[in-house]
Amino acid sequence: MRSLPLADPGVPDARSPFRYLWWIARGQAAPLLTGMGFAVLWWLAQALVPAAIGRAIDSLTAHDASGLVRWSLVVLGLGAVASFGGVMRHRSAVYNWLCAAYRTVQVTARQATRLGATLPKRLSTGEVISVGNSDIAHIGNAVDIVLRGSGAVVAIGAVTVILLSTSTRLGMMVLIGVPLMALAVAPLLRPLHRRQHVQRDLQGDLATRAGDIVAGLRVLRGIGGEQVFTDRYREESQRVREAGVRVASVDAALEGAQLLLPGILIAFVTWQGARYALDGTITVGQLVSFYGYALFLVGPLRTMTEAADKLTKGHVAARRVVRILSLDPEIGGTGATDATPEPGGDLADRESGVVVRPGRLTALACAVPEDAIAEADRLGRYAEADVTYGGVRLAEMAPAEVRRRILVADNAARLFSGRLRDELDPTGSASDDEVADALHAAGAEDIVEALPDGLESHVAEGGWEFSGGQQQRLRLVRALLADPEVLILVEPTSAVDAHTEARIADRLAKARTGRTTLVCSTSPLMLDRADHVIFMKDGKVLAEGAHRTLIATEPAYTATVTRGEG
Repeated sequence: MRSLPLADPGVPDARSPFRYLWWIARGQAAPLLTGMGFAVLWWLAQALVPAAIGRAIDSLTAHDASGLVRWSLVVLGLGAVASFGGVMRHRSAVYNWLCAAYRTVQVTARQATRLGATLPKRLSTGEVISVGNSDIAHIGNAVDIVLRGSGAVVAIGAVTVILLSTSTRLGMMVLIGVPLMALAVAPLLRPLHRRQHVQRDLQGDLATRAGDIVAGLRVLRGIGGEQVFTDRYREESQRVREAGVRVASVDAALEGAQLLLPGILIAFVTWQGARYALDGTITVGQLVSFYGYALFLVGPLRTMTEAADKLTKGHVAARRVVRILSLDPEIGGTGATDATPEPGGDLADRESGVVVRPGRLTALACAVPEDAIAEADRLGRYAEADVTYGGVRLAEMAPAEVRRRILVADNAARLFSGRLRDELDPTGSASDDEVADALHAAGAEDIVEALPDGLESHVAEGGWEFSGGQQQRLRLVRALLADPEVLILVEPTSAVDAHTEARIADRLAKARTGRTTLVCSTSPLMLDRADHVIFMKDGKVLAEGAHRTLIATEPAYTATVTRGEG
């Protein structure tokens, strides 16, 4: 099997849908041109068959045995060439389809990774899913139809020349009839694509609704809202069905027109050709050829209509892809790759006053939980802020360098499907002892022991087979195995019981010995075991010190960590 040349998809041209499709075509120019060549060979071989059959019939009526044999062999040869061309054209079409579709998958997946948290803020889940489900197919179809469409154009041109050289009148009938049929079908394309666009948007919304229901099913059942959302999903699915019926009605009219109009042309050409054969203007063999060409032209004509349809759909799909590719992350700038601070420096936010000292377990307690999340985003450069690491501004560092050194692990992180060990150690660099130590530090040994195949067990999408507390502990294991210079944990024990939380609090400092760790939490168990505690209120550092000292001296801190009134 041929390998697809997709190691590096390149930089897409996202200035417009047409430029994107042209970038796709340029990226696979050689296989595309090869496929077009096979398509031309395939169509031309078929186009010449009626002429050869007509000559064979004329040889038969003239009692020319040698001519009959000669033209019969020509028909046989054309059939063999058409078979070879058809097989190779199909192979090329599949290869080009896959290249175009999966290059789109690669560039959109890479862009989704680049956008990170920006993507779900700008586009719905359903719209992103629809790109992978349907738009890549339309882009692949647009590239595929170029092969058959180019061959169809050449075939129609060749047939027209043959007909004009045989009978000018019949040739002109075909020459005029072909564009007239195309023009007659064209008005159906616009309403078809408009209705397809509406249906696609509704499908995206429905996919988003389904994702929300599945993600929140446990909560919905708890509050009795399952039936409400089920009814809403049923209503939206009916709208999708109705939109699909409207698309099908226009599509059926288009299919009927593609059969009816060529049929009318065939009937007219055959009737006129029969009249010419009766008065001796053309031979019987030429009449058969004209009839064969009238039948043959149905294929190229339908291909041309199909090309208009698929190219338009490809343009619409490319517009959606370009929309994703044109988005920029909320964090501006690319940073300077030479701005790399020495490890072991302070991580400081000048605006809030938070300073995370190296090699220590620091806790950040905020009077408002949202402030902790915002501060973690600032320190991890997921939001614009004047933050420095080792004296170097994060904005001056390359994003990849920031991500390598500083890891923000919050409860929005997902567990993906696959082998549990691969989920916990995506790079595959951790030893068995390191995995065991991380499981111990996160208090997650019991989770693995309860699985039938341990670390070899398969994790379902989203880790739905695990409870909220189990997912939280597994996410902590993954963060510990990543072993960044700076680890920022946001409420890492909010979903576990007090005994498990105490074990994690005791083991976390040991697991991160010599590394910089910031835990955003208001849990007294976590705060009491931290080397240093920072208390933030109204977005500013209000007090710092040991947990027990702050409890004794700072009433607002006491009210926050004891859930009392400040």
